[in-house]
Amino acid sequence: MFREVVYLKPEEMPRCYYNVLADLPFKLDPPLDPETRQPMKPEKLLRIFPEPLLEQEIIDRRFIPIPELVLKEYAVYRPTPLIRANFLEEYLETRTRIYYKYEGLSPTGSHKTNTALAQAYYNKISGTKILVTETGAGQWGSALSYAGAKFGLEVRVFMVKVSYNQKPFRKVLMNIFNGNVVPSPSKLTQFGQTFDEEHPGTLGIAISEAIETVLKEQNTKYALGSVLNHVLLHQTIIGLELKEQLKKLEITPDMIVACHGGGSNFGGTILPFIPDILDGKDIKIVAVEPESCPSLTKGEYRYDFGDSAGLTPMMKMYTLGKNFVPPAIHAGGLRYHGAAPIVSKLLYEKLISAEAVSQDEVFEAGKLFAKVEGIVPAPESAHAIAYVVKEARKNEKKTIVFTLSGHGHFDLNAYVCSLNGNFRNF
Repeated sequence: MFREVVYLKPEEMPRCYYNVLADLPFKLDPPLDPETRQPMKPEKLLRIFPEPLLEQEIIDRRFIPIPELVLKEYAVYRPTPLIRANFLEEYLETRTRIYYKYEGLSPTGSHKTNTALAQAYYNKISGTKILVTETGAGQWGSALSYAGAKFGLEVRVFMVKVSYNQKPFRKVLMNIFNGNVVPSPSKLTQFGQTFDEEHPGTLGIAISEAIETVLKEQNTKYALGSVLNHVLLHQTIIGLELKEQLKKLEITPDMIVACHGGGSNFGGTILPFIPDILDGKDIKIVAVEPESCPSLTKGEYRYDFGDSAGLTPMMKMYTLGKNFVPPAIHAGGLRYHGAAPIVSKLLYEKLISAEAVSQDEVFEAGKLFAKVEGIVPAPESAHAIAYVVKEARKNEKKTIVFTLSGHGHFDLNAYVCSLNGNFRNF
């Protein structure tokens, strides 16, 4: 039996991003100025973001053309394949058909490169010299370092300390692309200096350090790998390709699943399907997050800061609170206290659902997938796999599609701890 894989030709790659704001039957709540608690004036954000990205944050045009130079870079690894998980289906002895959209073929091994290239391009044409960012498990820092090398920008990365220590080869990858990476909390910022040496760090703290750095230096902008509207916009290339691939199979999925931290791979996968759901199609969309950082399943829907120091605009989102410090779990990319405003609003309006899974079942699913499908998934992506496995065991005649957002080749230390049955030293 041949492996069922749906490839798109290079000329079939989407030429525009999809902007869901054009089709939503409701408006998002505006970001608030942290000083006045009134709607944020866009010009105040120009110190942090370049004008083209600020425009994409609020624009309601349905399709945004992808710049030719970005398309040229996408062609290195896109379109990405849609693969049927035949071997997983056989192992589970299920009637459920399982497909996965594989984003691990990018130069840095995850979906993050999709928005990194776009953000680097727009910063370059806006005169930016230095990009500063945070990263959790290192996928975003790697992607932005790669994009910076492509477009001639210096990149500085504050990496959450627990992941900085856990994932040494992510640091090497960033260095290969000339990215400068330091552990967060660091001693390079006033905010970082307020924490003791043993603090594991959080994405909220790393974001604060990055923004503090940007506010101190000229020709410097901030780049975010998730949460914001323009980031999810760039990631819709995933869902747009997926829709075209499903058309070729003449399939309407019963369920679409992706892991969720801040919302970039999840939003990129599902947003192009929201018009179908609004038109009445019965597609269940599920965001899967860790039980130890359950922003969607246990968070409050309210205004909160995107960072720990309170430097960012306040956003209406599901949040565990800006000072929430999650355990030092394996999936550093999912250790964020909040969720994208778009994703949060969709959940609040009951257009999507959310589930949480435990660390143990995540790694069991990841190891199973590696054995039967031949891909070691990133721990983040294994959250989606864990949920899909549970659904497939119900043995219902349906079709599930999930996004495998990246490979886990730089996360093998986590798998070592899993194989030893001991995460305490991880």
